[in-house]
Amino acid sequence: MFRPRIELEDDDFYLNDEGFKVFTEKYHLKRGYCCKSGCKHCPFGYDKKTDSFIK
Repeated sequence: MFRPRIELEDDDFYLNDEGFKVFTEKYHLKRGYCCKSGCKHCPFGYDKKTDSFIK
C-alpha cells in the first residue's frame, strides 16, 4: 500500500550526537501509525523487546 510522503518540518526531528535523524513524538503522531521499529519517541507505546503495546 502506498502512503503519501509527509513533508518534514524543523520540529519533526533532531540530529543526535552521532548525526542520526531522530523523529519526535509530533512527527509520529502526524504520520498516524506505529512502524514497530522501537522508535525513541513512539507515542503509541510499542515495546520492541516484548513486541507489544504498553499503553
